[in-house]
Amino acid sequence: MSVTAPKGFRAAGVACGLKSSGARDLALVVNDGPSSQAAAVFTSNRAKANPILWSQQVIADGTATAIVLNSGGANCFTGAQGFQTTHVTAEAVADALSVSAGDVVVCSTGLIGEQLNRDALLSGVAAAAASLGAHGDDAARAIMTTDSVPKTVVLEGPGYTIGGMAKGAGMLAPGLATMLVVLTTDADLPAAELDRALRAATRVSFDRLDSDGCMSTNDQVTLMASGASGVIPPVEQFTELLTEACMSLMTQLQADAEGSSHDIVIAVSGAVTDDDAVEVARSVARSNLFKAAMFGNDPNWGRVLAAIGTTNAAFDPYAVDVSFNGVRLCHAGAPDRPRDEVDLSGREIDVSIDLKAGSAAATVYTNDLTHDYVHENSAYAS
Repeated sequence: MSVTAPKGFRAAGVACGLKSSGARDLALVVNDGPSSQAAAVFTSNRAKANPILWSQQVIADGTATAIVLNSGGANCFTGAQGFQTTHVTAEAVADALSVSAGDVVVCSTGLIGEQLNRDALLSGVAAAAASLGAHGDDAARAIMTTDSVPKTVVLEGPGYTIGGMAKGAGMLAPGLATMLVVLTTDADLPAAELDRALRAATRVSFDRLDSDGCMSTNDQVTLMASGASGVIPPVEQFTELLTEACMSLMTQLQADAEGSSHDIVIAVSGAVTDDDAVEVARSVARSNLFKAAMFGNDPNWGRVLAAIGTTNAAFDPYAVDVSFNGVRLCHAGAPDRPRDEVDLSGREIDVSIDLKAGSAAATVYTNDLTHDYVHENSAYAS
């Protein structure tokens, strides 16, 4: 059920012809209230798609009654015509639901630089509005692009529920939001508290997923609250459950990253600050040499030290320990255990880096660099 698990939400996922495959390509999620509080975070890429520009205006007042999402085209770098398409789509949703277009969030995903078929979009909106119901799974499939599986989550709190769906398999790099995610809840919380909870949750989940170092132009995470449960949870409790939901969706995105054969967790400890820990972990995650070594099942800790040495973090590189899957291969910047004690043949790889400089820590999630990733992205537009 995903986004329709919480009370007060309906959804639909339909095919309207944006994808040549004929698969579902338009999703609609509607908040029937009684509350329409909402929050969102957006890509920090300066090159923002038309739906991002529109949705940033929509969410400014902390309310949203619906979100419409299409796959099959990003509607980015499509000029005034493209922005008008986004506007017309929101108006079509508003007319179908008798709500304000200014309360309709719009999301698009797909190829950049191509105009969307406006007639197809509008027919999809009409079809989706006519088929709204407990169809969260259909909606989750409609937003897929290169994803191989839909990503959904449902978690129960004390008297309230959080549901979610996500898409993303490439262009996964942090910037507040790094994919399309819709989160719903029937908890009764004001927009300001939803915003704080969402930013806290995304900071340690989606912002820490750095699969390929490429930041999208279209990505956003939207949270809508219907208040239909009548429960007003403590914001700390809600934030904890929301973070769990975001972590679940994030790890599903990581596991489905384009062409990957390893899911890699890079845990940095002993940093002076959290920011230092994140910078060090991200430097390793973005090292093509490190990622290629992981693809080859080679615990090449020298590539880890080389990557972290390029950062501005405060530490002594000749004091650092590095472990792979629990085996410490480097101690104080020198060889420790033999490399052949490490087995990297499984999908999960844990890399631990102790900077020996402080008490702060952070974790970043990434994947290896494979032949399949290069092939898939070389043919993305074909």
